[in-house]
Amino acid sequence: MTDTMIQSLRHQRPVVVNYANFVTPFLVANGLNAIGASPIMSEEQEEAHDLVQIAKAVVINAGAVRRDSWPLMQALATSANERNIPLVLDPVAVGATRYRKELNTYLLKHYHFTAIRGNVGEIATLADIPWHSQGIDAGEGNTHAVEVVTTCAQKYQAIAIASGKVDYISDGTHTLAIHNQTELLPTLVGSGDLLSSMVGAYQSVCSDPLAGAKWAILHLTIAGEQAATSLHHQLLPGQFYWQLLDQLSVLTDQTLHQMKKVEVLS
Repeated sequence: MTDTMIQSLRHQRPVVVNYANFVTPFLVANGLNAIGASPIMSEEQEEAHDLVQIAKAVVINAGAVRRDSWPLMQALATSANERNIPLVLDPVAVGATRYRKELNTYLLKHYHFTAIRGNVGEIATLADIPWHSQGIDAGEGNTHAVEVVTTCAQKYQAIAIASGKVDYISDGTHTLAIHNQTELLPTLVGSGDLLSSMVGAYQSVCSDPLAGAKWAILHLTIAGEQAATSLHHQLLPGQFYWQLLDQLSVLTDQTLHQMKKVEVLS
């Protein structure tokens, strides 16, 4: 099965329920659709339970959350945990304000997330590792990303993913580094949000949560590399967006395995 993960995902077409950051739902929905998943966005607490009954994964993006939206996130997380389906958290700019830290800490205290995906600064903040960051930027710290993801994974018993020039993944014991990347992906606001939802999709069709996160990252980053190549590596974010959607939809398992750059660290 691990040799045909893209094919498996497209065959199963998992429904992924998203509490989305209002900045990026268009990219997330189109990206999920392109890889072969079925996206649903929700902003209404009353439908949360019913939606999760048909879902294979739930993703909560905490990038733009009002206090009155907390009950919706609680309802989605509760139903996901009751059904034992993947629940993914994207703690956008968690270190930027006291409110964001309170929200993400609350969610992680009361619900079990199968994966937490952010940049290294966001993951460090959740792991209580000193870090200097500003807004959505990764910032700087004195701790290597390997220790950051390992500590976060151990603290929350979840897969921790720190995205960047190199993507690091850990389940607290095993840690991987993925070296596929293109400088165009960071120019696309919401590429990280899309990745978080892709992690949910892949974890829903893969019995190993760490492997599911790995395949999600590889699908996005290799599609990004292919899209950049088609643009001859010109910095054209607008054209890159459409090329990325195309490459997400046509990437094959064979190409993924040929191009993947995965380093096993522990």
